[in-house]
Amino acid sequence: MITSTGSLFPEPPTILVASSNDNFRRQVINDLQTDARLIGEAVGGADALSKLETGACQVLFLDRCLWDLDAEELKELINSRFPAVEVVPLDSANQSAAAGWSKSHRDVGGAPWIVNDPEESDGALPGVIGNSPQMQRVVSLVRLVARKNTSVLLTGETGTGKEVIARAIHESSARASRPLVIVNCAAIPEALLEAELFGHTRGAFTGAVQSRVGRVQAAQGGTLLLDEIGDMPIGLQAKLLRFLENGEVQRLGSSESLHVDVRVVASTNANLTLRVAEKLFREDLYYRLSVFPIELPPLRERGGDAVLLAKYFLRRFCGANARLGGEAMRWIAEQPWRGNVRELRHCMERASILWDEKSEVGVAELNPRGF
Repeated sequence: MITSTGSLFPEPPTILVASSNDNFRRQVINDLQTDARLIGEAVGGADALSKLETGACQVLFLDRCLWDLDAEELKELINSRFPAVEVVPLDSANQSAAAGWSKSHRDVGGAPWIVNDPEESDGALPGVIGNSPQMQRVVSLVRLVARKNTSVLLTGETGTGKEVIARAIHESSARASRPLVIVNCAAIPEALLEAELFGHTRGAFTGAVQSRVGRVQAAQGGTLLLDEIGDMPIGLQAKLLRFLENGEVQRLGSSESLHVDVRVVASTNANLTLRVAEKLFREDLYYRLSVFPIELPPLRERGGDAVLLAKYFLRRFCGANARLGGEAMRWIAEQPWRGNVRELRHCMERASILWDEKSEVGVAELNPRGF
């Protein structure tokens, strides 16, 4: 519908703006409201369908983030039922991102919220799902730091997806073809953690019947994720700091130092600044690890991401034909999810077991009595 004069519309059309975000909807309307265009509003996908039935709408500005319907499925339905309506995709969760705009879209009121291709996202990261501004900021930080060898410290509540983000950093880096080695510092006994990290020679301690390469050396050329770094024993922190500063490891029972090329990502749900104040964590190690800190937001602060994640997990557990009912989506959006994404995943796995394949997944499956 681009004319030779550069205008998006050849004649003043009737426009419908569909978004569940009131402030965003008003922003779009204000940016579009030049001339005497008739602009209508829809607060969700079902409301948009109802208003399209009038037959007056020529252009629908459709937000990806709807509380009641999947925007891509809705777009397919509109293309089928209302082929004369042009659907222009919007992204309320990425209002400031300029990547991927087309020239013609940028000319419409200078609007930064129009996306060029609803099927692809320039900000997508492996395994990362979320359109909220909080997660878009995380994605932007990951994309910036992934290209470097800088140490990264991931913080956030339990279940927020710190390991997922660590994997995304690794897979988006030049080290993606090399190993990603994960060490849970809280799960390995203190007496064994040093040997696990740096390796040991035969006879280095009781039970060391053969030499073993440590996890740090096993990550050569790749990425080492030190999960739950806040639980690392204070005595071992000094040895980790030496490795971070000179890139060398020394196996237990050996005087030989080996140089390794490893990028370190650390993660914790603990308040490390408090642990430093309590003398439970070395201050110099904290500053060495937190060169580039990324804090992951709890799910309760991520808006519509909970519904997006629920749909993803449902497809994963039940297949492409499974659908969430409207009441179920509202229930998901209202929950505090104190266990964050991990709790939501477990909820959807349970629902997949209780689900009757002849119907939509409802609140009864998400929150059955007895659980």
